[in-house]
Amino acid sequence: MTDPWDEQMEALGAFIRSQRRLANLSLRQLAEMTSLSNPYLSQIERGLHQPSVRVLKLLSEALNVSAETLLAQAGLLNPGHPADADTVLPVETAIRAEQRLSEEQKTALIAVYHSMLRS
Repeated sequence: MTDPWDEQMEALGAFIRSQRRLANLSLRQLAEMTSLSNPYLSQIERGLHQPSVRVLKLLSEALNVSAETLLAQAGLLNPGHPADADTVLPVETAIRAEQRLSEEQKTALIAVYHSMLRS
């Protein structure tokens, strides 16, 4: 049985990796932008380390993603979309069912969708 917190960290890492790739940044470039070490960022992306709020803030600034989005991806903040927190929206269901997308792409799309609902 897997630990839900470990799964959350893996999802966060996948989201950060997808955002870094969307920004066309190497791990080394992101490390330079955030003053974090390359191995530490690698561990975060692989879900092996739980980043602090300070680290999430640095990453959000470097990746041009809201800190709220990263906190929600880390499970530290309710995404706050208009639907009930336990309700999966039809758009989310469609994104998760799309077989042409990788898990990273699905996670990124859902996060963008949630950020648009908060606006």
